[in-house]
Amino acid sequence: MIFAFAGLTAAVAGLLAFTALASHVIEARFPPVGERIAAGPRGAAVHVVERPPRAPERGAVLLVHGASGNFADLDVALGERLAALGFHVFAVDRPGHGWSDRLAGADAASPAGQAAALRAALERRGVGRAIVVVHSLAGMLGLAMALDAPEFARGLVLLAPVSHPWPGGVAWYYRLAASRLFGPAFRRLFVLPAGLASMRGAVGEVFAPNPPPKDYAVATRLPLVFRPRHFRANAEDVVAAEAHVAALSPSYAAIRVPTAIITGDHDGVVYAKIHSAGCARDIPGATLTVLPGVGHSPHHSAPDSVVAAILEVEARALSAERRQPDQAPASA
Repeated sequence: MIFAFAGLTAAVAGLLAFTALASHVIEARFPPVGERIAAGPRGAAVHVVERPPRAPERGAVLLVHGASGNFADLDVALGERLAALGFHVFAVDRPGHGWSDRLAGADAASPAGQAAALRAALERRGVGRAIVVVHSLAGMLGLAMALDAPEFARGLVLLAPVSHPWPGGVAWYYRLAASRLFGPAFRRLFVLPAGLASMRGAVGEVFAPNPPPKDYAVATRLPLVFRPRHFRANAEDVVAAEAHVAALSPSYAAIRVPTAIITGDHDGVVYAKIHSAGCARDIPGATLTVLPGVGHSPHHSAPDSVVAAILEVEARALSAERRQPDQAPASA
């Protein structure tokens, strides 16, 4: 019994030490590369990475990543392409992810609260309007922004969005990681070693049937998500999503900003027939593009199609602005 207890204690101490050391190494390898802008309640900072336009400027684009990610996921796929076309590109870490602070209280996992913080960060950079491009779990954030701040959302591009109630719930490890009782131990003992060990396979599942881009995990700074504080925010957002889309989805008919939806017909992560098709059904004037042979990351697997959708939304926004001159785009 004494030897078993000593062995268990040593194993726990070893896992705690591994998580602490590995988190430090990961943070040193992937430090913040943008500006941390105080934009949330109590001074919570949002990490914003900016790409200035490399052609005559045509307005701002806000890129917002989904679950288990950070700014780099969309920025690596789209940032340079959009800047080359003249867009002023702002890629952000959602609150609690990457190098952004977590919001306090009820706003922590709220799509509306997170959207307000991101909008405030860009407004502090002089951006009053932007085309909002969101992926996966951030779909509900973009939808909340279009509902709450149509004066900011010049247009909306939804990439494989989470938007409507779905059957089946979420994975057990998200619920465990978000638990107040068991979550701290789970996050500090198991998430980081298990996450690093399973990362390659998990990335393959997200991209299937497409191959992941070369060096995807490094290019997109993926190991950051396995740090305890980041994974807690990630798990809380995923677990809270069910309630938030149930509350948001009855209001989508009120969205008036130009909207385009892009999804793959082989998405094995999000039910396209529920979410993407539901958005196309519920949002007036929304367009839906279903890409054959594409999985859950169309911005990586079919970036030209995503850029085309952004340009189509921009054209629709310009048409509306010509009818209402006071709605001209504003960008830093």
